[in-house]
Amino acid sequence: MQKNQNPVLIIAAFFAIYVIWGSTYLFNKIAVTELPPFMLASIRFVTAGLLIFGIAKARGMSLKITKKQLLNTIIIGFLFLTYGNGVVVWALKYVDSGFAALEISAQPLVVLIMMRVLEGKKIQAMSVIGVVLGIIGIYLLVGQKELISSRESVIGMVMIFTCLISWSYGSLLAAKADLPKSYFVNTGYQMFFGGLMLSIASIGFGEEWSLPTTWSKDVQISMILLIIFGGIVAFTAFNFLLRTVSPEKVATSTYVNPLIAMMLGWYFLNEQVTQQSMLAAAVLLTGVYFINTKRKLSVRYSRFRK
Repeated sequence: MQKNQNPVLIIAAFFAIYVIWGSTYLFNKIAVTELPPFMLASIRFVTAGLLIFGIAKARGMSLKITKKQLLNTIIIGFLFLTYGNGVVVWALKYVDSGFAALEISAQPLVVLIMMRVLEGKKIQAMSVIGVVLGIIGIYLLVGQKELISSRESVIGMVMIFTCLISWSYGSLLAAKADLPKSYFVNTGYQMFFGGLMLSIASIGFGEEWSLPTTWSKDVQISMILLIIFGGIVAFTAFNFLLRTVSPEKVATSTYVNPLIAMMLGWYFLNEQVTQQSMLAAAVLLTGVYFINTKRKLSVRYSRFRK
């Protein structure tokens, strides 16, 4: 993990994974009304990867990559995008979005446990409190509607949990693996290969492909925003943060994204924001604070911290 990074860049990167990724709920919701999910994701990521390569080349950045780095970007692209992102969409056939959001909110906890088991790192008490508050907040957010009426499918639950493991392990791997030094180029390779594997999945599931010229204007605009901001900008910021701060802090985006999605849904789609939603927002943001804070619960705890 790299030290002494510019705090302004770190704040900007968190803004990207918190706010920009939160907005992708809205744009995906618009796009998926016309496009099959794996095709949508495939076009989004492959296009973003190719654009990154073009921009990097125009700026004189090297696209050279070793065999080991290439293998690592393919593996991480699969863990993050092909499986971690694609299978969640597929699993929504069996589990409604409210329960999916609740289960995905456990990602910081999964990351913490993996860090303990695989890397032997001590779990900070403040982080545990933050994770618990985050899960409670997500429950308050989605429990008022979707979760209460949900038919909990074992298949869907298991598949989403495997996506959590995939994304969490990918976060730990990306934080220390041999990858291209440029976060931008690294993102390009992950997106390109992750998108290619999603296209194979799309063909395998028999999805019908269509040309962008046949899409509605709203879908075309949504896809452009997903590619440029949700893909190139936010995912580059994500890779930057994984090499700069602790992975469980990066995982707090799973708490903030639903809040951003809720606010955008209220503003653009006239969705109702209840008092329970506002309470959930307060609990979620408190959880994010606990995970990101550098304070310790006590002097004794600080003394024995590694």
